[in-house]
Amino acid sequence: MTKSIITVVGNDQVGIIAKVCTYLAENQVNILDISQTIVQGYFNMMMITDTGKCPKGQAELSQELEALGREIGVRIHIQHEDIFNMMHRI
Repeated sequence: MTKSIITVVGNDQVGIIAKVCTYLAENQVNILDISQTIVQGYFNMMMITDTGKCPKGQAELSQELEALGREIGVRIHIQHEDIFNMMHRI
């Protein structure tokens, strides 16, 4: 299993979750856990995913998710779990 953390942030609008999850499913990325909130019109989602069966590398996934984010008006960022943990360690 290769865990990655995906974050999605932007103005709330219809279809954000559907478009991101469709992209992930089409690329064999399994969502292990998901949390999303909307605070005063701002959408925030965090997903823990398994990218182990995805035929694309982390860099390609990152570029495509960033492009999808631009297309739908949000910022999408993906990080390998180890990098995420190192960045958020006290």
